[in-house]
Amino acid sequence: MNKSGERAAADQILRELQNNPDTWLQVVHILQNSQNLNTKFFALQVLEGVIKYRWNALPVDQRDGIKNYISDLIVQLSSNEVSFRRERLYVNKLNIILVQVLKHEWPARWPTFIPDLVSAAKSSETICENCMAILKLLSEEVFDFSRGEMTQQKIKELKQSLNSEFQLIHELCLYVLSASQMTELIRATLATLNAFLSWIPVGYIFESPLLETLLNFFPLASYRNLTLQCLTEVAALHIGDYYDMHYVKLYNIFMVHLQTILPPGTNIPDAYANGSSDEQAFIQNLALFFTSFFKSHIRVLESTPENRAALLMGLEYLIGISYVDDTEVFKVCLDYWNSLVLELFEAHHGVENPAASINMMGLQMPLLSGMVDGLGSALSQRRQLYAGPMSKLRMLMISRMAKPEEVLIVEDENGNIVRETMKDNDVLVQYKIMRETLIYLSHLDHDDTEQQMLKKLSKQLNGEDWTWNNLNTLCWAIGSISGSMMEDQENRFLVTVIRDLLNLCEITKGKDNKAVIASNIMYVVGQYPKFLRAHWKFLKTVVNKLFEFMHETHPGVQDMACDTFLKIVQKCKRKFVILQVGEREPFVSELLSGLASTVADLEPHQIHTFYESVGHMIQAESDPQKRDEYLQRLMELPNQKWAEIIGQARQSVDFLKDQDVIRTILNILQTNTSVASSLGTYFLPQISLIFLDMLNVYRMYSELISSSIAEGGPFASRTSFVKLLRSVKRETLKLIETFVDKAEDQPQIGKQFVPPMMDPVLGDYARNLPDARESEVLSLFATIINKYKGVMIDDVPRIFEAVFECTLEMITKNFEDYPEHRLKFFSLLRAIAAHCFQALIHLSSQQLKLVMDSINWAFRHTERNIAETGLNLLLEMLNNFQASEFCNQFHRSYFLSIEQETFAVLTDTFHKPGFKLHVLVLRHLFCLVDSGVLTEPLWDASTVPYPYPNNTMFVREYTIKLLGTSFPNMTTAEVTHFVDGLFEFRNDLSQFKNHIRDFLVQSKEFSAQDNKDLYAEEAAAQRERERQRMLTIPGLIAPSELQDEMVDS
Repeated sequence: MNKSGERAAADQILRELQNNPDTWLQVVHILQNSQNLNTKFFALQVLEGVIKYRWNALPVDQRDGIKNYISDLIVQLSSNEVSFRRERLYVNKLNIILVQVLKHEWPARWPTFIPDLVSAAKSSETICENCMAILKLLSEEVFDFSRGEMTQQKIKELKQSLNSEFQLIHELCLYVLSASQMTELIRATLATLNAFLSWIPVGYIFESPLLETLLNFFPLASYRNLTLQCLTEVAALHIGDYYDMHYVKLYNIFMVHLQTILPPGTNIPDAYANGSSDEQAFIQNLALFFTSFFKSHIRVLESTPENRAALLMGLEYLIGISYVDDTEVFKVCLDYWNSLVLELFEAHHGVENPAASINMMGLQMPLLSGMVDGLGSALSQRRQLYAGPMSKLRMLMISRMAKPEEVLIVEDENGNIVRETMKDNDVLVQYKIMRETLIYLSHLDHDDTEQQMLKKLSKQLNGEDWTWNNLNTLCWAIGSISGSMMEDQENRFLVTVIRDLLNLCEITKGKDNKAVIASNIMYVVGQYPKFLRAHWKFLKTVVNKLFEFMHETHPGVQDMACDTFLKIVQKCKRKFVILQVGEREPFVSELLSGLASTVADLEPHQIHTFYESVGHMIQAESDPQKRDEYLQRLMELPNQKWAEIIGQARQSVDFLKDQDVIRTILNILQTNTSVASSLGTYFLPQISLIFLDMLNVYRMYSELISSSIAEGGPFASRTSFVKLLRSVKRETLKLIETFVDKAEDQPQIGKQFVPPMMDPVLGDYARNLPDARESEVLSLFATIINKYKGVMIDDVPRIFEAVFECTLEMITKNFEDYPEHRLKFFSLLRAIAAHCFQALIHLSSQQLKLVMDSINWAFRHTERNIAETGLNLLLEMLNNFQASEFCNQFHRSYFLSIEQETFAVLTDTFHKPGFKLHVLVLRHLFCLVDSGVLTEPLWDASTVPYPYPNNTMFVREYTIKLLGTSFPNMTTAEVTHFVDGLFEFRNDLSQFKNHIRDFLVQSKEFSAQDNKDLYAEEAAAQRERERQRMLTIPGLIAPSELQDEMVDS
């Protein structure tokens, strides 16, 4: 037997052993007799499973047996230095098991645990070291990892026990730190303290020698990092102002020690780059200490001149650390700078609006003019205090600015300038925070921001500071503060910036250099649409520069030029169709005359973007006659090509089978789709021109595909020829869908295209082999129904007949095949349920059952989009049927199966993202039962022996039975309590939701996992509030992202 086979067989045996409910009884025997560490670990794994999931079901003597055995084993192994060091991994695992036991037993059934532990610790230094490890684990389990693992009640109980017994632990730690000489033990004690400091009663910290002890350990190299972590925990506490003076003293002593360890003026980035791993960790920890301290206590340090000097020195260190070339360190610093700048900005923002800043300081009282002045001067003094650090911080932000998403041109690891291939999400997140920070900094002092940027730019021009990176970060910073200055200042600033960048482009030699400069010019102009709208000369120069870049074959430059062109046109489209002062004709007309040469060097996908941009311009023209003339001129090249191909095809159909011809057709259709997406309704004359020929090509290609697959078998569907043909079919569907979808203002426009499509598109779908069916047919008809709504009701049976059963057959064999068809099929069903519900009521009961089964099938998917579409569809069906005359009939058939299926996915950990919708479905069912809308019994009288008084009682009992059998580890009382709660809270959504969340955690299925998906809805509401706040501050939401076409007149 081969190695992997043996391994698989062994794995299988171990798994069966582990799942055997009696294996754990052998654990003690294995631990005592085995010499093999892996075997011991396996035994402990079995034991851990029993403790986690079956502990309360074990008899008391067995529980006590395990408890005493584990405790004795730990003491025995850790009482002697040699065995303790040798068996360290094994002891660690035993500690974890002990803490799992404690979570059940302590404090109620093992009240003496802490005193026992402390007295054991005093008997030997190694036992003491291990006791520290156990206490640290316990603290982490209760305070850090408990959400979703234990019920709220249990967490509260454990926290109270730890708090009330802390005195013994506190004395033990201080005793060790003052008396022991053993490095290992002192390190373990500091690590344990670090875990405890964030939650213990503060008296233990400030009213005992603890802080003094820690500060004495700080200068010693071997404890420096651990001590610094402890001090950081203390620094991060928010505890009112009672201990302010302790904090001032702590900070000042700390700064004295720090200057010995890391003298002021040290080049911290160099020290970090050349330091040992301990020294690097020290700088990281230092960043955490300063940021934690300042976040909570910076105000205390502003009080006296000595404290202010120490504060400024701390900020100086932190700015130094911020230049360290390490993402994690920079993230910590950046996060703090962002909050400090925001706080200073909000106070400063408030001075212009005194009422707001009084509220900020928590004073609610009528305003007296003198008081406002006093407040103003206090705030301006504070701004004065921070002016120096803030100026240095602007420099830091400008020189370390992260790359924005729009920039496609990057330097690779070999120092070449290339097109970016992957988006780096971390960089995008960092850009967002840095951009926000820089905008606040700009608001605090516009002049300093402008001067620093222009000074750095002039150094690029005179070559003193020229590098790719310096120019990039500078231009990214300039682009990111768009909208934050007053308009005249911004205009002045930009005139200089754009002029200098265009000059730089002229005077610099070398293709790579030019590509970098080009990318920066494009990024900056794309960020300032308002400036371009107000300055036609600049706008025209910039667009012509973009046309120049469209001939530049350096990787990424053309792409970026086309993207920037689209971005600018969307924001300034009116400017291109009106006659500007000093011009002979509108720019769009000039552009159309030179169109062929402008796009000569572009790839097809770039040409499509270009055409989409011009579509936006034409859409801005209000005179219908001019608009149609522009459209005709724009489409001249593709239409000419199309007419040639169709003409040749009329002579000989085989002409359409040539691969190059197929590619050309595809390209022409893609160009049409691009223009349709920006022109909307006004695309009608163009689509009418090609529509019928296009359907003929569609039909012909479809027959070609079917015959190829029939002749060549399943592999034919993967040949490049068939793939190409299918691309043309897909693009045809996409073009029609785009047009229907974008024709906003005239909802009936395009309705005349539906009848001619019935056979070539729908009939074709039904006739094809599964592998040759285009999923786009489903999304096209979903779009048509969403657009034309109830008007489509007569066509629904025809649509149903063509796509329904044949698609279901494709997607219900398993959860994997035809992923595209799945999602689009359910979207089509959803459109029908929303707009043509009457058509569903007229289905036969067989067909309705198919619909319901397919919905069930949808929400059992682990693929999130499909499951969500299925659940939304189910909710719509439930609401529609509740309001229809078939309410009783429908619920008698489906109520119980829907309830059962919903509970099945709700309690399956793979389906967490659907939590919000599962809750809504259950709430709907429980409200319905209690509302009296159902007038007939939900149970089947022939199978249920005695009649229930009402549906509520029946559903209550049915649910208790259903959950009782699904969760054998829960008692009947627990299940009954849960079900009663469902009825009790049905009218209050948030209580209903919390009740279900608690049940899931309690059911233990969810306990050891990350349950943030259960809280997704709360997180989304928080994001929306944040967006509303950002809209009130100029520049925070980039002008290029705002929907502001209204301004473009």
